[in-house]
Amino acid sequence: MKITFLGTGAGLPAKHRNVSAIALHLMEEYGSIWLFDCGEATQHQILHTSIRPRKIEKIFITHLHGDHIYGLPGLLSSRSFQEGTTPLTVYGPVGIEQFIKTSLTISGTQLSYPLHVVEIFDGYQLDEAHFMVDVIALEHGIDSFGYRISEKNQIGKLQVDKLKALGIQPGPIYQQIKTNEVTELPDGQHIYRKDVVGPTKKGRKVTIFGDTRHPMQFVDFVYQSDLLIHEATFHGDNQDLADQYFHSTNIEAAQLAKQAKVKQLALTHISARYRDEDLAGFLAEAQTIFPATILAEDFLTTEITKALEN
Repeated sequence: MKITFLGTGAGLPAKHRNVSAIALHLMEEYGSIWLFDCGEATQHQILHTSIRPRKIEKIFITHLHGDHIYGLPGLLSSRSFQEGTTPLTVYGPVGIEQFIKTSLTISGTQLSYPLHVVEIFDGYQLDEAHFMVDVIALEHGIDSFGYRISEKNQIGKLQVDKLKALGIQPGPIYQQIKTNEVTELPDGQHIYRKDVVGPTKKGRKVTIFGDTRHPMQFVDFVYQSDLLIHEATFHGDNQDLADQYFHSTNIEAAQLAKQAKVKQLALTHISARYRDEDLAGFLAEAQTIFPATILAEDFLTTEITKALEN
């Protein structure tokens, strides 16, 4: 489970920062990629990575501003030319279905795979085999949402020493015991899973926010995220601009991360007004509040590691 930032700029593409797109790699769990936002030229950004568009099976759009959706029609179209045949689902605010249908219809685009569109709302929840996705409405002038991706807790490690002490030798029976709450052996003995596995392994949690202002109101939603990805369009000195344009500053994002006790904060959606020489101070200012802060760059990949097994 890892994140690749495909675009980390705000509003306009720049030479070193394209507009918003984030890939969540779930190859181990599903053999697929989930994409969050799809700004202009996202498919060009993908060409610089190992990501294959046919592996993208879910796209989550935070809001309908152009720097978050203008790359979507092109990516959907190109997926057909790149051996994409499996279904793809796009989640986004009301209006995303009309945007997609209009773009594909007017351009005469025919897709080679089933495309599903789900229009989300505050409190929407997606229940997958390994993950829960929860949605919260943010504050951005137009409908904008945050997504919390929570990995479901996993059964603890099978304690082989206990099984051997019961006379149960390694084999397919081990998997059966771990899969079922109660397993009956050929001799009639009942093995209860809870007696032969270690502590439950807590799932990981990643929270990805769209554009918003006044983020401290979302402490409960992001609480104890392993990774919080948050926009930081403005420097702390530009708080008035952040409020005016419904955005957040680096300081506000860091304060949220600290209050919510997250493990790591990634700042993204950085305004092009800040030059490269400004960014060291931009990051340092956030780190004085929340040390475990990183500044996202295009093509940066970061792992979300599992908790150590006992």
